[in-house]
Amino acid sequence: MGFNCGIVGLPNVGKSTLFNALTATVAAQSANYPFCTIEPNVGRVAVPDPRLTILSEITHSQKIIPTSLEFVDIAGLVKGASRGEGLGNQFLANIREVDAIIHVLRCFENDDITHVEGSVNPIRDAEIIETELMIADLESLEKRTVALQKKARGNDKEAQATLELIEPLIKALQDGKPVRDVIPVGEEKAIARLQLLTSKPVLYVCNVNEEAAATGNGYSRQVIEMARKQGAEVVIVSADIEAEVSQLGKEDQTEFLSGLGLENSGLDRVIAAGYRLLNLITYFTCGPKETRAWTISEGTKAPQAAAVIHNDFERGFIACETIAYDDYVKYKGEVGAKEAGKVRIEGKDYIVHDGDILLFRFNV
Repeated sequence: MGFNCGIVGLPNVGKSTLFNALTATVAAQSANYPFCTIEPNVGRVAVPDPRLTILSEITHSQKIIPTSLEFVDIAGLVKGASRGEGLGNQFLANIREVDAIIHVLRCFENDDITHVEGSVNPIRDAEIIETELMIADLESLEKRTVALQKKARGNDKEAQATLELIEPLIKALQDGKPVRDVIPVGEEKAIARLQLLTSKPVLYVCNVNEEAAATGNGYSRQVIEMARKQGAEVVIVSADIEAEVSQLGKEDQTEFLSGLGLENSGLDRVIAAGYRLLNLITYFTCGPKETRAWTISEGTKAPQAAAVIHNDFERGFIACETIAYDDYVKYKGEVGAKEAGKVRIEGKDYIVHDGDILLFRFNV
């Protein structure tokens, strides 16, 4: 399973600077004017996980293959995007394709960098973007309703069921509530298929100046309070610092960040928050050739976890040998874990846990 986040925000908030830092590329042009990013830029980055190094040392693996995630830099939205202002319609369509939204908010003062709204106010900026997304969702659902009502009158059961699903969503949007706040339990997959912009989970990234990178500032505290009420995640970063960090080696990164009072990079914190946001976990496969990480959703059963490696693994699934990460480390690998009775044979109903080391048995 991939992890796909669209980076959104008003123009000149630091989106492309952050994207370049996160992906350690200069693929996204960064400039002090709106719409400098005309096409969405996509970057894949490795997910840092210290467990990989520990496991590879135990198994003497020839190589380590981390799991990866994808960032999509989507050009700056403006007020009126849902009506086609700026390049709005094109970019709203790009947002529909992502799993989650990283909403970058400007939380710094700088007279040399213009703000499209004339002043720094992250709460107002967040509301502008959210309003545009809600308007686009409302228009989308209202258009669908016309065709669905016609089918429903012809006793189309599927159309009737879909109408029952979307009518409360329309009411919520009309009341100024995003779809993610009113998704009924058990209907998550059905609503996901509607590709509504405000159904996607949101991670707010407060882009602060260097001095506030470790402690935040008044602007970021406002965002944290707003996010608390929404049940959303917040990460505080300095895009400029991240740009510098991305150019350093691992040891130099640690020393540089430590000097700023930071334990880890913004990338690490964005990934951790993103995993929590999408309820993602990691399992491992280990051997002398490679130690590899795989990303799945929390609650995934063993056959579906196997499909992440190859569809044949799911189709011919028999069982999986399972060792918990702590046991694998404590007993120094598979042999020691077996001698200690810590290797389990799990079947099709086994729900994979974060950190599991798995060996799939299958027959195709």
